[in-house]
Amino acid sequence: MRYDCLIIDDEKELADNTCEYFNMFEVKTAAVYSSAEANTFLSSNEPALVLLDINLSDGSGFELCKKIRQTLNIPILFISARNTDDDKIIALNIGGDDYIEKPYSLGVLLAKVKVVLKRFSNVADSDNSKKEGFDDGYLKLDPVNKTVFVNGEEKKITSIELKLLEYLIENKNRLVTKNEIFDKVWNDKFTTDGTLNVHIRKIREAIEKDPQDPKYIVTVWKEGYKFVTAGDN
Repeated sequence: MRYDCLIIDDEKELADNTCEYFNMFEVKTAAVYSSAEANTFLSSNEPALVLLDINLSDGSGFELCKKIRQTLNIPILFISARNTDDDKIIALNIGGDDYIEKPYSLGVLLAKVKVVLKRFSNVADSDNSKKEGFDDGYLKLDPVNKTVFVNGEEKKITSIELKLLEYLIENKNRLVTKNEIFDKVWNDKFTTDGTLNVHIRKIREAIEKDPQDPKYIVTVWKEGYKFVTAGDN
């Protein structure tokens, strides 16, 4: 069965309230309360998005995220009362698309979830054959098959990172501001500089020969980023 959202949170009352609220607004949602229940649910159901707590009664949300990422490339938004930068960086580094602190407003969370669902629906429904690919002999991006190869080796990146890389390539050799990225890639006003910075770093780690001295994705200080082709280096 297909769902818009799966909530994985051992705070049962909060999870149930969030689930009920989402369903009221026609975002088809289910809630489970442990890693084991999540694994069982995912074996026979297909959520379009996951809201995942870090602290689960039978394990870590971080480990569950890694496991989900082995088979599914859907948005994973962490929801947690833990608010340290280290937790946020870990969550994004292991495949999370965003990090939402508890306590959260049900209305704001629903708005964010709807935006993410719309964004990924638009990606799935778009005619990718019209998108601009890239192949310079070292880095290859195939927008039809949604694959990235570096020196002949396929690199695994998340859907949001692929969309971000595609957008930078479509606008190569010009400054793309952070606000433009938030508007065109994330399509929402909730994303932070920190989230963007982590995803840029992860893309660099995947495609750059030296992520500390990037040649493709260049930072324009305080402004944004530029994807630079070899001829423009």
